[in-house]
Amino acid sequence: MADIEEILSTDLVPGDVIVIPSNGTIMPCDAVLVSGTCIVNESMLTGCLAVIKVKLHNILLTVKLRGDGSKNSRPVTSSSTLVFQLYKSRVCARVLGFSTAKGQLVRSILYPKPTDFKLYRDAYVFLLCLVAVAGIGFVYSIVLSIMNEVMQKVKAIIIESLDIVTITVPPALPAAMTAGIVYAQRRLKRIGIFCISPQRINICGQINLVCFDKTGTLTEDGLDLWGVQRVENGSFHLSEENAYKENLVKSQFVACMATCHSLTKIEGQLSGDPLDLKMFEATGWILEEATEEETSLHNRIMPTVVRPPKQLLPPEPAVTPEQDMAAYEIGIVRQFPFSSALQRMSVVARLLGEKRMDAYMKGAPEVVTSLCRRETVPENFAAVLEGYTKQGFRVIALAHRRLESKLTWHKVQNINRDHIEANMEFLGLIIMQNKLKPETPGVLQDLHQANIRTVMVTGDNMLTAISVARDCGMIPPQDTVIIADALPPHDGQAAKITWRYADKPRNASRLQVNRWIQCLFSCARSYFVGMCGDGANDCGALKRAHSGISLSELEASVASPFTSRTPNISCVPNLIRSGRAALITSFCVFKFMALYSIIQYISVTLLYSVCKTACLVR
Repeated sequence: MADIEEILSTDLVPGDVIVIPSNGTIMPCDAVLVSGTCIVNESMLTGCLAVIKVKLHNILLTVKLRGDGSKNSRPVTSSSTLVFQLYKSRVCARVLGFSTAKGQLVRSILYPKPTDFKLYRDAYVFLLCLVAVAGIGFVYSIVLSIMNEVMQKVKAIIIESLDIVTITVPPALPAAMTAGIVYAQRRLKRIGIFCISPQRINICGQINLVCFDKTGTLTEDGLDLWGVQRVENGSFHLSEENAYKENLVKSQFVACMATCHSLTKIEGQLSGDPLDLKMFEATGWILEEATEEETSLHNRIMPTVVRPPKQLLPPEPAVTPEQDMAAYEIGIVRQFPFSSALQRMSVVARLLGEKRMDAYMKGAPEVVTSLCRRETVPENFAAVLEGYTKQGFRVIALAHRRLESKLTWHKVQNINRDHIEANMEFLGLIIMQNKLKPETPGVLQDLHQANIRTVMVTGDNMLTAISVARDCGMIPPQDTVIIADALPPHDGQAAKITWRYADKPRNASRLQVNRWIQCLFSCARSYFVGMCGDGANDCGALKRAHSGISLSELEASVASPFTSRTPNISCVPNLIRSGRAALITSFCVFKFMALYSIIQYISVTLLYSVCKTACLVR
């Protein structure tokens, strides 16, 4: 390896290869990992406290990579994010370009997108009209002075004529319109809503559609493990709740639950995705990571080890004391992190004492079953999955495959995930329960009474989202839900729309439903959209909405114009009320100042004419 040179971060240029210190650091630039693995705190950019970054295998792709949350952002560490744990003593990264994710965030704060608001547009048009009227009065006063042959200096005539301009165009209009916004901002602060873009308060008064994130916003943050549905010999077992802790401790199903995750220990505490954390805690297993001293003594990465506590293991006679101490341990050799595009994650693990490795995968049920052998998937899989999702449960599927003996540790480190995630054996389902927050139904009812449309934005199963929407009152019980898939025109073919009922068909013919769908897709209505999310993975939506409100106090909340200290959606009606009050105040002030200017203009013009006429008569 080449010699390491210590330089200032200001001297870095794209293409430089940097070594991340073993004790962690704050990244001075956007960089892509070319060796090693690390954990990064991205709370400022994405709201995630612990994100695992893995090396990029094809270094030629670095030219196309950017730290902007693009398709392949797993190897990219962004500027100003904190690297607080490394999986290897030496982690190298290549510096990317100058367009950093942090810079884009700061730019969006300093230069927010222009507020296309009708009141402001009308205000500018009206001011231009007043300027035009003032210009006419200005010219009229000069012509009148010349025609009346008033013996004055040219300078005096121009100054007197300019008085009409200053009277007609009210200089206090911007300050007067801002006063309502300032008082509204103070009211919002008293109820725990903070604003970094005061001009958007008026826009909140025009909101007629509010989008809500599901998990952590409409529902509680944490997920509870409701039960598991195992598969053996191509058929489902009865739903089990605690059997996997003791009776199935040495099964592939429990091994998948214990290994297929992205958890890590930070200051002795397990951290990571809440779903992974809940799933791992349900097993009762123990996670042990290699220390920095252990990794520095070995050329290869020391794997993370998971093992059940001794009280869960069945009593077995040990031949030697060493075997008794070894017990039952599984080492995580390679991890393929979760990808929202792929909707799955997988790991390669090895049971202590075994020569062959195992691949474990978890993800969306439809995706996982598509990668499993058909004979391992129960025939009633779709019916069982639909039954759970209609009850509002979040369902995760598990799969396993015994890897070939030729796949050694070194080969596994460089193998493509597509080779691992194929011909899997379907293991079963994990059923997670996500409860509604107590404030959610009442707030949604208030919004419906105010004729404000509500929309749920989620990546969960469609039927799960529909069930939660019915439970919280977003979808009335008498309404029919139709799942429609629309394909845009392509290669000269017309747009295609397919649909199906989400539940039992109602009293409506297919012709009526087709008319409804065509009307839905063809009608054009201008919405003022509000977005409410927990700030974890909603940063993009919070910035794009007319008014985004974050329920998180993490650093990612700076991406949203509004941040609520109350961790539920009760802040949304309060924000809309304050926005409407500020909008009415601004509109009334605008009308008052405009009418005041017009009256004053007419009065001054008439008085000026009378005075000039009197001077001429005299």
